[in-house]
Amino acid sequence: MLQKIKSSNPIFVGIALALIAVIIWSGNYVIARGIIHSVPPISVAFYRWFFACLVMLPLAYKSFKKDLPILLQHKTYLFFTALTGVSIFNTFIYIAGHYTKAINLALIGTTGAPIIAIILAAIFLKEILTLFRIIGMLICIVGILVLLSQGSWQRLSNFHFEKGDVLMFISAFSFAVYNILVRKKPSTISSLSFLLCTFIIGTLVLVPFYIYELSVSTPVQWNSNLVFTFAYLAIGNSVISFLCWNTAIKYLGAARTALFTNLIPIFSAIEAVFFINEKFTTVHLTSSLLIIGGLVVANFVKKKTTQIS
Repeated sequence: MLQKIKSSNPIFVGIALALIAVIIWSGNYVIARGIIHSVPPISVAFYRWFFACLVMLPLAYKSFKKDLPILLQHKTYLFFTALTGVSIFNTFIYIAGHYTKAINLALIGTTGAPIIAIILAAIFLKEILTLFRIIGMLICIVGILVLLSQGSWQRLSNFHFEKGDVLMFISAFSFAVYNILVRKKPSTISSLSFLLCTFIIGTLVLVPFYIYELSVSTPVQWNSNLVFTFAYLAIGNSVISFLCWNTAIKYLGAARTALFTNLIPIFSAIEAVFFINEKFTTVHLTSSLLIIGGLVVANFVKKKTTQIS
């Protein structure tokens, strides 16, 4: 019995870490919508990751210095990991925030990413696509569709993609690729070194776009609320959430971990109600229950499905 409990611990730890990450990340969509009139989108991304680098530097400097020869050996891998997980993923969320609601941002982003991640994980990582994982994913998709349709199938049939929706699908695809790349992280690179390196590379990629945006946009008017916002983005949304998420991928695998992003619309919807006065209805509640049910099926129904990938 003790051995069974021990063998289950990594799964529960992975689930807990994935939940912490998505709860923190859910605020990202609210912020993307809430500060669109205060800070231009690429600047939001640049400041977020620049401050995240400053937070990570004292934490990861020793391991980064030690791992530098290994990091240089894997520079191509690290570049594409940073490009997808840092430069593209969040920047496109902030740009899309100018064109659609916070709940829609979370909805579309979390519809695409898990499906793409599961397909990519099956192709490139040979992760087993079990029947219960498929059923769980389908239940999650039904929950997302309920939210998208607002309970009306006529509304769903008339749905068409706007500019912000397309940008969110690009963001979702980028995050799905990032999940696959994280799973392939060389074991010789420590988690802290990996995170600091990807943060730095991702921030550097944003620099030319940030400089251009400065030349065509109104200067940012800094205040205490913006400072608090970027502290949250840098410490919570970047350092803490990415450490939790990357570790969850190690324990659960890329495909299973990606399913937890389906919870983001639930948390984002609740936060949007409190912070930017968007409405939370019985439709949101119904879709939330479906999504949670899908996650339970995907993760707990059979003992086989709880093996570390």
